[in-house]
Amino acid sequence: MVDTQSPRLFPNTVAGVLEGLEITFGKGIYADKVVERLLRQNKKWGSRDRSFVAEHTYEMVRWWGLLWSILGQEPSTKRKDLQKLFGIYWMWKGFELPDWPKFDAIRSINVQERMEELQGTATLQSYSSWFSDLATEQLGEDRWATIAKAMNTPNTVNIRVNNLKSSENQVIDALTEAGIVVTKHPRFTEVLCIEGRPRLNNIPAFQEGWFEVQDAGSQTIAPYLNPRPGSTVIDACAGAGGKTLHLGALMENTGTLIAMDVEGRKLGELLKRTQRSGLSIVKTRAWEEPGVLDSLENAADYLLLDVPCSGTGVIKREPDTKWKLQPEHLERLREVQYEIIHSYSRMVKPGGTMVYATCSILPQENQEQVNAFLSNNNEFEFIEDQCVDPAEFNDGFYMAKLKRKP
Repeated sequence: MVDTQSPRLFPNTVAGVLEGLEITFGKGIYADKVVERLLRQNKKWGSRDRSFVAEHTYEMVRWWGLLWSILGQEPSTKRKDLQKLFGIYWMWKGFELPDWPKFDAIRSINVQERMEELQGTATLQSYSSWFSDLATEQLGEDRWATIAKAMNTPNTVNIRVNNLKSSENQVIDALTEAGIVVTKHPRFTEVLCIEGRPRLNNIPAFQEGWFEVQDAGSQTIAPYLNPRPGSTVIDACAGAGGKTLHLGALMENTGTLIAMDVEGRKLGELLKRTQRSGLSIVKTRAWEEPGVLDSLENAADYLLLDVPCSGTGVIKREPDTKWKLQPEHLERLREVQYEIIHSYSRMVKPGGTMVYATCSILPQENQEQVNAFLSNNNEFEFIEDQCVDPAEFNDGFYMAKLKRKP
């Protein structure tokens, strides 16, 4: 059904979306980087223009496979083909096409009729065939169909209250005063959700470190490790440090917290974030340092291994993963994960705790890796694990808690 209140289309912003798709699929660059560059280059776009280009670029990336199936063509990055694809997308959204000649070739297509002819989770939920087949094999047809649908619902912005500096009520009051709608997460009670995608960097409460932007799934990992105040904790794959900051808050800013990453440049950004958060116990170590692993052997009461993974649990936030992930990437990632858990685990003290975590939905990156580690390492015992499937308000992730025998 055509929406009589169809938004008005403007050639310049539609061209912006098409340029975004050309770069994303033509050059293999992730959509968030492409959109960021487009917005930076087109300073004359107003807020509505910017929102239009961002929203519809992401949505066309998300539904790329389905849209080409409706059009009845193989995917292409030629501008004339992308123009037709945008027309299909606009009609699929229920909107009326403007009287532009570029849409004449597809104006007569009945999108609803073509949709009724399509079948299968890969096509209808818009995933690459090889990945949908793999997910079906590993998760089962029904579970994969449910997850596939859930991952097509864009995620809300989630924030974590920094209890070292503030409280939930103070954060809610500060954001409300700034005109931002805040609600409690329906599943994870300590997580707050923000309506829309407002800019938060200029809000005093953010600048003063009262809260951090952090996905709901990510916020469950540090409490799962549950470090005691005063202990020695290592976050071995810290990245930009979202979970490091959470660990430090749980430790009540006492003890020693070591953040490590293979990319030393990320650790500089982490240190800036620790200053804002009020943490003083964080030390950084880059894996490039000679002998760093030997120097930390038996050092950690608690070790977090949030390992590099396929990112298949966070497709809601990064729909490009549907198309950019390839089978050979998975094989390489499995090798990296295996090497990390086997090598890094020696940093755990006897009696210490280790959590292995991913944001993947695939058992081959999760339970199978933990089982392979335990079968080759009798110094550790399995305590428990948790697998959370993607749903309307959360990403998918996996965590396993292991203990080194005394």
